[in-house]
Amino acid sequence: MKRSTKEYIKAKMKQDLSLKNLYLDIQKDLDEVEEELKLFSHSSNKLISEISTYLFQKAGKRIRPALLLLCTKLFGYKGKEHILMSTLVETIHTASLIHDDIIDNSDVRRGRESVHAKWGPNVTVLLGDYLYIKTFGLSLQSKHREITQILTDVSSKMIEGELNEYYISGNLDIKEKDYLDIINKKTAALFSASCRIGGILGNAPKKEEDFLAEFGTNLGMSFQIIDDLLDYTGDEKTLGKPVLSDLNEGRITLPLIYTLNNDGKANRNRITNLLRKKNLEKNYKEEILDIIKSNGALDYTYKKAKEFSLKSKEIINQLPKSSHRNALFLLSEFILDRNK
Repeated sequence: MKRSTKEYIKAKMKQDLSLKNLYLDIQKDLDEVEEELKLFSHSSNKLISEISTYLFQKAGKRIRPALLLLCTKLFGYKGKEHILMSTLVETIHTASLIHDDIIDNSDVRRGRESVHAKWGPNVTVLLGDYLYIKTFGLSLQSKHREITQILTDVSSKMIEGELNEYYISGNLDIKEKDYLDIINKKTAALFSASCRIGGILGNAPKKEEDFLAEFGTNLGMSFQIIDDLLDYTGDEKTLGKPVLSDLNEGRITLPLIYTLNNDGKANRNRITNLLRKKNLEKNYKEEILDIIKSNGALDYTYKKAKEFSLKSKEIINQLPKSSHRNALFLLSEFILDRNK
């Protein structure tokens, strides 16, 4: 059957929905951010230089710096400070990841040995502290004094989220609202800060600056919920980490929360008994996964991520039309439908 023009455009948009295409207008700036990250790795201390180079030599999605860059472009920003600030938000993100890996005892990050596994927890925690402190120091170069406060506040909020998550690790009575609060602090807060800083650099009116921050919050919530969903549905090779790693680490995320609260006493008791085991065997993991797949938990989780994604698109559509606004809109689509 011949497809309508509308169906063809939608299919074509899906085909083109890659970070490479979404970043076309800012690729030159992102390349400069990569160079800054390499310079960031240089230190007279050989160990700092060695580990930092290892950290930054394999680029991730760079969504946070991309958000900051796109948000500055919305308002016609022409300066150079956005490169440094984009580097700093990515460095905060990186510092948070290496601290996460220590707490979770994770051996793999982005398909390679984690810094924790390669150099040990003592060195790793100190490097994370070093990256945070260096970030705050460099942020003082900005002529916008509030940016340092934003970066300090968001780092504090991320650590608070990590502490809350660790405190309730393994607690099967966690409620959905508690989970949402944790991912708001751990993930969405830095998305929001990246967008707000972009607005500040672009001299956006306060109303539009607040729109950007709210857009970032909703985008970050959608991102983290999909990330947690992929732990149940993803492919290990694609993800660059073992699937069901959240279960091993005692992290209770939305698919499991939904199951424990909506799948009856028998399955709740079975999952509870299985999760009491310190090291889940493969067949037990598969049993838990089968239960979660059978009760609508994965669909519910995706629906929740979609709600935040739709909200982010509603917000960004209130800003003036431009190719940069389109990229931010489509980034919401990409995050919702990504497979890694």
